[in-house]
Amino acid sequence: MKYLAFLASLLFLTSCGPKLSPLTQRIVSEQNWTSAEFERIQFYLSEDLVLTRELRNGNTQITNGQVRVINGKDVEQVVFPAKTPGVFVFSPKTERVAVSFESNNDNYLVFGPNPNAGNTYVLLAQDWDRRSGSVTYAGKTWRVSTSNAFASLMIPLKELREKKVNGRVVGGRKL
Repeated sequence: MKYLAFLASLLFLTSCGPKLSPLTQRIVSEQNWTSAEFERIQFYLSEDLVLTRELRNGNTQITNGQVRVINGKDVEQVVFPAKTPGVFVFSPKTERVAVSFESNNDNYLVFGPNPNAGNTYVLLAQDWDRRSGSVTYAGKTWRVSTSNAFASLMIPLKELREKKVNGRVVGGRKL
């Protein structure tokens, strides 16, 4: 009986969270949002995202990640769990949004529409190869795995789609 009550409460709690939908170029074009409107949207990551950079000897300045030893090399990692909330910082150019997931606005990632992902706003990297891509974060260059190539921005779409409709019913006209 306790197990059933636990499942019921778990179901209730998970159903109360925001219903997230991917941010797509179609939505952005339809809404024609300004920077001020983007600032009022809460963004979320679709999946876990891990940034990694190798630390060289004498270059052990740690920003805000963890230091790990992988294959005998010291590396720093910054982990963004799925559904991490973020805010719009600026738009570096058309169809690009810089989103910060930390209190420091200088720490941001850039997202843009990808035609291979239905024009969903995904993480943009300077140079993707078969295994990883290169991104700039907190003023440093980081590697991101191709498994994170389609990490995208999610938004609570229901709230954005609700519209106020002002109208009236016409009674007709007689002679």
